[in-house]
This record gives sequence, C-alpha cells and structure tokens, in this order.
Amino acid sequence: MEQSSKIYIAGHQGMAGSAVIRRLEASGFTNFLTRTHAELDLTDQAATRAFFESERPDYVVLAAAKVGGIHANSTYPADFSLENLQIQSNVIEAAWKHGTKKLMFLGSACIYPKLAPQPMAETALLTGPLEPTNEWYAIAKIAGISLCDALRRQHGFNTVSIMPNNLYGPGDNFHLENAHVLPALIRKFHEAKENNVPEIVVWGTGTPLREFLHVNDFANAVVFLLKGYNDGGIVNVGTGTDISIGDVALLIKQVVGYQGDIVFDSTKPDGTPKKLLDCTKLHKLGWKSVISLREGLAATYQWFLDNQDSFRR
Repeated sequence: MEQSSKIYIAGHQGMAGSAVIRRLEASGFTNFLTRTHAELDLTDQAATRAFFESERPDYVVLAAAKVGGIHANSTYPADFSLENLQIQSNVIEAAWKHGTKKLMFLGSACIYPKLAPQPMAETALLTGPLEPTNEWYAIAKIAGISLCDALRRQHGFNTVSIMPNNLYGPGDNFHLENAHVLPALIRKFHEAKENNVPEIVVWGTGTPLREFLHVNDFANAVVFLLKGYNDGGIVNVGTGTDISIGDVALLIKQVVGYQGDIVFDSTKPDGTPKKLLDCTKLHKLGWKSVISLREGLAATYQWFLDNQDSFRR
C-alpha cells in the first residue's frame, strides 16, 4: 500500500469503520472514499456498481453491515439476512469488477459453530450447527467469506476475511434493546445510577464466557493486515482471553460507580456458552492486542458520558 492509495471504507460512520479511518490517518494515509447511507445505499446493486465504476478505489474495507445483539437478531431475522447478503454481495462484486487491488471483509466470531472446540480456530468453520439466536447474521457472513474465497480461487481477486470477537468502544450503539451486551450494560448501569434504581436485571444466567476486543485494537489489526497480509482465507482477531457475563457486569458496575444490586434473569437466552477465538495465526504474523478490558471499558464509559446527546441510542 502507498499512503496516497485510494481507500474506500464502507460503513465509515460505524464503530469499526470510523476506528479504521482514525488508525489509517494516524499511519499517514490521506486518500479516503466515504459515503453515508443517504449518499449511497449499498443494498442497491445498480448504485453500488455506479459508485465503483466512477471512483475505482485501490483498497476496500467492507465494514458496512446490519448488526445487533441477541434481541435484535431474534426479532429481525429476515432483515439481518437480507440486508447483509445484499450489502456484501454488491460491494465485493463491484470491487472485483472495477479493479480493486485488495478487499478486506469484516466478519464476526459468530460464524463458528455453537459448540465449536475452544478456543475456536479458523478451521472450525462449518463443522457444526450455529447458535440459533444469531444464525441468520452468521449465515450471511459465511456467504460473504465464501464469495471472497471463490473470487480469489477463480479470478485471483485479493481478498482477506477477518473475524473479530465482540467489539466495543467509541461510536458503539447504546440502544437498550438492539445493542450488543457491553454498550447495553454500560447505559443500563449508568441510568440506574442516575435514577437511584436499587437493582438492574441482566439477561441470562451470567455464566456464558465472552471475549471482548476494543475497536481501536481491532483497527490496528485491520491496518496491520491490509499492509502486510495477502494470503487470503480467514484470520481471527481477538485478545485470547475471555470473561463471564456475570463478571463483566460486575466490572461495568465498578467502572460506572453503580451501588445497587445485579439480578440475572435466567428465563432469557444465554446464547453460546463460550466464544473464545484462537488467534495463533495472527500472533504468528506478529500482531497482538494491547488494550485491557478494564482500560477499554473506562475509556468507553467516558466516551458515553461525553457523547450522550449525539450517539446512536
């Protein structure tokens, strides 16, 4: 990559996309292509093709996606399937047909089977049934990975599919129902503290284990792989450590300064019992995460406080 290369960040206003732009800027890159959803609807195939024909980016980071937590995935399965399939198929095809040198497809650790051996290596893909609460999103992402691999095999298109675990950080979605677990809990604990609520309810038993990756760490990995990895296939991106939902709730309680009690609602779904990525492949390439969970949560809560009037809720 040259620092003058034209780089299109699809989904640049989202948490992951905006973090990637910040990291690229810090590395000296300056030539970015961005379009808001109002300017370019990536589910519109004709509009996407026209954009690529006109702009012809050298590099593409496909961070645009419809995302959400267990409640959102369970409530809107058709939306998660259709929108993600349309976005990624349109962007990947247009990038290939219009001379993009390299495309990076951002997936998710939810592509792996619900009961995959832990930690989950890249070879675990398609070895068992998916977690039912997010299978529509996962299947769409698997289709994107498969399309990237097929274009590499048949046409030599340089694609890399990277699979992060649960991302969090500045720019996250703090909606109480549709957000992922960390931002939803941060807002829930904060509002309980502000309103002197004696207890808050957390979905599930609190026993599932999850791995959380700060989005700035993730952006570092994206740039690292954009600049130096061209072998294709899947690359896991994580921290290598996990924590129970119960313990992370206690950690958020401490960071926020909430004094009440935590009650777990075991009638609500837990999701996958454990979801930890095996990042041996990425570690061997020379990259590891550096932001601790406590440090990342404290910074994310401060961002929440500073941006309450403007972020997506």
